[in-house]
This record gives sequence, C-alpha cells and structure tokens, in this order.
Amino acid sequence: MKKLLIQGGRELRGSVATAGSKNAVLPILAASILTREKVTIEGAPKLSDVNKMLGVLRLLGAEGEQMADGTVEVSCAGDLVAKAPWEEVRTMRGSVCVLGPLLARQGRAQVALPGGCVFGVRPIDVHLKGLAALGAEIHIEHGDVVAEAKGGRLKGATMYLGSAFGPSVLGTANVLMAATLAEGQTVIHGAACEPEIVDLADCLIAMGAKISGHGSPIITIDGVDELSGCTHRVIPDRIEAGTYVIAGAMTGGQVRVENCRPDHLTCLVDRLWEAGVPFDCGDDWIETNAHDARSRRPRSTDVSTNVFPGFPTDLQAQWMALMTQADGISIITERIYPDRWMHLPELERLGAEVRRQNAAAIVRGPRQLSGAEVTASDLRASAALVLAGLVAKGKTEVHRVYHIDRGYERIEERFQAMGADVRRVDG
Repeated sequence: MKKLLIQGGRELRGSVATAGSKNAVLPILAASILTREKVTIEGAPKLSDVNKMLGVLRLLGAEGEQMADGTVEVSCAGDLVAKAPWEEVRTMRGSVCVLGPLLARQGRAQVALPGGCVFGVRPIDVHLKGLAALGAEIHIEHGDVVAEAKGGRLKGATMYLGSAFGPSVLGTANVLMAATLAEGQTVIHGAACEPEIVDLADCLIAMGAKISGHGSPIITIDGVDELSGCTHRVIPDRIEAGTYVIAGAMTGGQVRVENCRPDHLTCLVDRLWEAGVPFDCGDDWIETNAHDARSRRPRSTDVSTNVFPGFPTDLQAQWMALMTQADGISIITERIYPDRWMHLPELERLGAEVRRQNAAAIVRGPRQLSGAEVTASDLRASAALVLAGLVAKGKTEVHRVYHIDRGYERIEERFQAMGADVRRVDG
C-alpha cells in the first residue's frame, strides 16, 4: 500500500492544467450502454474510478479502453448482461449510474447497491423513485436492486426528484439516461443543475437524444427509439481545479490553474474574495498571486455547502484546511452530507483547532500545523490532508493514498512541478 510523504513549508509556483471531470465522465461512460455504436470520450482523466467503471462495462459485455492521451473508447455493440454484481461496484458509488441505461436498453437491470467513500448515509431512493415513475417494477434482492420495465419498455412520465438533501446529481443522471429511450415525454422537476448534468445531457444530445432545460430544475426529454455513437469532450474537473487554487492560497504561492471553468466555481471565487486571498481570474484560468501573500493571511470566512451554484460539498474539507491558516474563527456548515467530517480528527493530529457542532464545524486560526502520520478516510478528506501537509512544519505522511487516486491524476507529480516536496512511497 502506498503513502505520500510531504515536507511542508515550500511556496508553490507554477501552473497546473485541470484534468477532465471525474463526476462527469462516470455517467457519460454509463451512457454508452444506450447505443450499439462506439462512444469516444476525449479528455477523460486517468483515474482508478475510470478504470473501475470500464471494468463494470466490460463485465456487462462492452468493449472499452483508455488511450495514453486519456481518450476513452467504448463499444456496447454486442448483447449485454443485465447484472452488475457487488464485487465490481462495491468500491465506487458512481457505478450505480449503469442502472438507468441498462434498464432502458435491456428492459431489466440488476445492480448491487453501491459503495464508495464512507462519510454517512447516501441512499439511492431518488434513483429508484424516478425509475419507478417511468414504469419500472423495483425490489431489493440479496443486496441488489432489481428493476424491470413493464412491457419491456419504459414510459415517459412527469415526476419530482427533490429530496430532503436537495436534488440528487446521480439520481438525475440515472433517470435522464433512462428517459432518453422511454416511450413518450418525460419531465423531471427538481432536477440537479450541476455542470456534470449539463455535460451528460450534451453528450446524450450528441448521441441523438431530445433533451431541453438541462442546467435548470426542470428537464424535458422526448424519448427516441435508438441512440447513435458520438465523440464528446468531457468538461474540466471543477473540484480538482478548486483544490489546486486552494493549495496556492494556503502556501502563499503563485499558482495558475489552467484549462478550468471559473464559471463553474463562482461560489469558491466569491469566498476567496471574501477571505482576502489575492488572485486573478480569466475565461479558463484562476491564478493565486504571491505579492503580499506571505504578509497577508486569509481572513476567517463562513461557508455553507449547497447544491450548484452553491459552495461544493466536495471542496468543504479543502476549505477547512485553508481556514486553519486564516485569522479568526470560521464556521463551515455542511448542508449536503451532514456526517462528512471524517477529516476533522486527522487535521487535529496536524495541529488544527476544529470543533464540530451539529452540522457545522468551528475552525480557529491561524495555527502552525506540524507534520504527523495521518490516514485518508475518503477522496476529498485525503486532498485536505495533502494541502495541510504542504504548510505543516516537518514531515507529513498520508496513508491510504488509494483514496486520492480516485479523483486526482498523479497528484504528487503535479505538486512537484510547482515546487512542492511530495513523494509517493511504499507504506
């Protein structure tokens, strides 16, 4: 098992290009099930989650591989198996998005309840509610979701997909994909508005789907009999881009994050401005500025996570790491996943002063962090620990680095290129 060794205290300088979006490419890979023609995805990130999703698709009967430049080609031309077993989907929650397209194409789907990061209950009831509205009969059997379309084909319907935690991104994606081959019109109220949903819809439209309203809470889909192949370039990963921007802000360095979409990070940009972090922004880049950064610590700033365009829950842990270096008391409220706090005790091991109070965390700064051995519990928590290690005094060891490989492509090499002392070694 690998770990990251970080010698903190180095100022970051340089540029980093944002990779393709993990959260966009996984449902787009699942969408390849909807056609017998080849789907080519350009700019896909080289991540363990992408490899796992390709493994799930191969198990279902598809052919797929990722090229050296990141391009992924998938063909579901042959007959598909309608079952994705637990052994293949247990480590990645995104694998549940094969349920909708598999049901739409085969008329039946059996998919194990998903795994992934462990930071609280994340039910898939929204997925099942939407597919049931399309006419699927659904039950749980031996840990699998078994869904069958009445009469062999799904029927368009009007539905509401909202939940107590707000719109579901993967739930919206699953129902959106299934509805493209349903008979008649489907109208989804309470749909997720995230850029990843817009990117999925754009890919489906390139495949011949009839979709309108994506990017708003109401999406309309007119079902078609079949879809064709396409070539689609995935959007940049807004969470990866935000992580590197926060890294530049934490170290007081001049870090230029290129090939990103600042319009996908408007809330982060607003919070950086509120915190007094010096930065510039262009059409496809964000750059933290080194001038005065060493003498100007960030100001304490309150943040509440929310659905897009609100502050992303996937940047909550990284923002907390930044706030340990800010002057004053910051309050971070988690409104998406109330139990997403597993990074707190690990940040405290590094010297952070953080106290949880119900759905909020109170962070007192600035604190001089000191290196220690810490354990990554999930993907974004591991990113926060790496950021904290960059400013900690001495050596930090981040264990269970396989978590970070799920969402960050060669993270140690990219930090090395900007001057960080980060190495991957055997644990």
